[in-house]
Amino acid sequence: MRLLRSAESFPPALRGAVAAIGNFDGVHLGHRALVATVCTEAAKRNRPRLVMTFEPHPRRFFVPSSPPFRLDALSTRARILEQLGIDALLAMPFDARLAGQSPEEFVDHVLAEALGLGHVVVGYDFTFGKARAGDTAMLRELCARHDIGVTVVAAQQDGEVYSSSRVRALLEKGELAEANRILGRPWEIAGTVEHGDKRGRELGYPTANVALTDFQIPKFGIYAVRCEIDGSLHDGVASLGIRPTFANQTGVKLEVYLFDFSGDLYGREMRVAFHAFLRPELKYEGPEALKTQIAADVRDAKKVLQGG
Repeated sequence: MRLLRSAESFPPALRGAVAAIGNFDGVHLGHRALVATVCTEAAKRNRPRLVMTFEPHPRRFFVPSSPPFRLDALSTRARILEQLGIDALLAMPFDARLAGQSPEEFVDHVLAEALGLGHVVVGYDFTFGKARAGDTAMLRELCARHDIGVTVVAAQQDGEVYSSSRVRALLEKGELAEANRILGRPWEIAGTVEHGDKRGRELGYPTANVALTDFQIPKFGIYAVRCEIDGSLHDGVASLGIRPTFANQTGVKLEVYLFDFSGDLYGREMRVAFHAFLRPELKYEGPEALKTQIAADVRDAKKVLQGG
């Protein structure tokens, strides 16, 4: 799959594509309905299948002080969309120029002129243009001027509409199983392994400290995880929180103990997929009590990951 970072010099082979437009944060079941529609419409027309999203997320642009909220990295989105059959992902730079475009300018200059789209797929609540002035009815009207077809996909729900905000709320409450169901996969964090204070090694459980960037922070606690490093998978248990047992701790940490790995991970990229929430973060009387609990957490994580 091709990952494009700008509408400039858009590949001629992709012109006429059927494109879904949206933020696609998490690529949850609602987003997957849009992707399925793109694939269906593209097959009818023998056209490329495209997803158009925005980087940074518009919320980060308009409210830069927002706490971390992203459900996935762009690389994660690209991998999942490729698995779903998408040919190319266009990550449009969301800047003052794009934010200031009127709905007419967005359709005329971006969708029609720069991209030459043949058909557009959006969700029922899609808005676009400066001050979110455009809706799906306006999109149909403006696209018709350029012979661009439009399909609006109805809300996907199970009593409650699937949404990225719903997934975020579930993660904050520690309801990982339900969040993963709506995502259609285990939620994951991707980051670089950094140097830590080596406390895990002192306890007999050396951990990889994964850098947290703009990701949504789930409920503090212990998780059963499956990690990917350079294409290989490793089961483990992760602690996410502020480590209240130890004094003078600052900031939220993600520490991962891998069951079957030994070696230097510093500076390497790791994908941490969260499979189960085991327990909340707790404060212990000292290192020995914590060490005993870690041993129990390892047993519980192995049981979950092995399907026991």
